[in-house]
Amino acid sequence: MISRHSRDAARDEAAALELPHRPRNFVFMTLQPPTPFPGRLPEQVAFHRTELGPILSVYGRMVAAGEWRDYAIASLREMAVFSVFRRTAETPLYRIEKRPKLRHRQGQFAVIGPEGQVLRRGDELKQVLKVFEARRFRVIE
Repeated sequence: MISRHSRDAARDEAAALELPHRPRNFVFMTLQPPTPFPGRLPEQVAFHRTELGPILSVYGRMVAAGEWRDYAIASLREMAVFSVFRRTAETPLYRIEKRPKLRHRQGQFAVIGPEGQVLRRGDELKQVLKVFEARRFRVIE
């Protein structure tokens, strides 16, 4: 038979190893608050690193040629836009847009000109950026 003292000691030792007693309705707190509507969060479209590489390569080449001076990146709900400016305070000279919803229709990438005309559209970014090649593209002043 186990003495009362040894039984209490065993219980105290087990209690020291376990977490303190919690009520049944206890909920652990997390650092991240719950989202109000998990299925309805708006997605934000952005350029991937592999897409920014070719875009910044074209941008660097045009900056070195003195044609472009500034750029802006916008990540919106349905599209991502890389805008190119000749001067900081102007409207965009060109816009490179990524619209994933058009991936299976016209292609998700497009180069938009200063007047809003679509210069080139397609699913492959490198093919779309060929509109800026030196032999095919010339800035008219």
